Amino acid sequence: MTADPGPHPLPADFTLPSPVVEVVDKRLERHGVRLSLKRDDLIHPVVTGNKYRKLRPNLAAAAAAGHRTLLTFGGAWSNHLRATAAAGRLFGFRTVGVVRGDELADRPLNASLARAAADGMRLEFMDRTTYRRKAEPEVLAGLLARHGPAHVLPEGGSNAAAVRGCTDLGREIGGAADVVAVACGTGGTLAGLAAGLPASAEAIGFAVLRGDFLTGEVARLQTAAFGGTRGRWRVESRFHHGGYARGTPALDAFAADFAARHGLAPDRTYVAKMLYGVFALAAEGAFAPGTRITAVVTG
Repeated sequence: MTADPGPHPLPADFTLPSPVVEVVDKRLERHGVRLSLKRDDLIHPVVTGNKYRKLRPNLAAAAAAGHRTLLTFGGAWSNHLRATAAAGRLFGFRTVGVVRGDELADRPLNASLARAAADGMRLEFMDRTTYRRKAEPEVLAGLLARHGPAHVLPEGGSNAAAVRGCTDLGREIGGAADVVAVACGTGGTLAGLAAGLPASAEAIGFAVLRGDFLTGEVARLQTAAFGGTRGRWRVESRFHHGGYARGTPALDAFAADFAARHGLAPDRTYVAKMLYGVFALAAEGAFAPGTRITAVVTG
C-alpha cells in the first residue's frame, strides 16, 4: 500500500496500487489478444476506483484552502455523491450533496442517498430547472450562503485536480499494456489515465452516454489540468447500448456470460459496456495479434 499525499494518512482499508489479474478467454485468444483487469473496484469498499482517484487531490486542495466542507452534485443514484460522503467521513470533511429533483424531497431516501446521509452528507434537493444552472455564479452563491464556505466539486467529480489524480492509474499500469480500456462518463478518468501512460500505450474510452461530446470534453479537461492534450487516446462511442443507465438484451447476456466465465459480475452502467466493446473490437480485428489489453474495472 502506497502513502497517500492527501490531507490525512490513508486508512488501512484502502488498497493501492490496485491489483491486476489476467483473464483467459478463448474468444480473445483466437484473435491473439491477451486481457488483464485492473481491479480499481478493490481500492476501497465504498470510495472505489476512479472515485477515489478523483477525490484524493480534491481533498488535498480543499484542506490547503482551509475548507472543511465539500459541496457537490448528483442524481438520486449517484455513485459520486455516495463516494464523496464516505470520503468526507473517512478524512474528516463535512459534505453537502445537491440532488437533482426537488420532487424527491418528500419521498423516502433510496439506498444510495440513505447511505450518503448515514455517512453524514447533508442533502439538498434542487428543482431540475435550477439544477441545470448549478454552475452559474448566482446559483453557487446561494448554495454557499446556505451551507457556508466549501470546496465545490462538479457533478461526477471531474475537474483539473481529479484528472491529475487519475494519472496515477496510468503510471500503475505502466508498460504492462499496449491498450488500456476504460468506461467513460464525464471523461475525467480517461483524461488522466492517458496522461499517465507511457507513449507506447493507447487509452480507449468507451462512452456510456449517447452523443459525440466526450472527445472535446477530454481535451478540455487535459488542457485545464496540463495546459494541453497528453498521451495517445480516443473515444469509442458505439457501445453505449442506448445511453446512460440503459441497456440491451445483448449487453445483459454478455455481462451474465462474463460473470459465469470469470467470476466477476461487471456493472451494467459502466464496466459491462466497456468490456462488451473490447470483445467486439477484438472480433472486428481492431487489435493486432499479441496485443496486451488492460481493462479498468472502475467500480
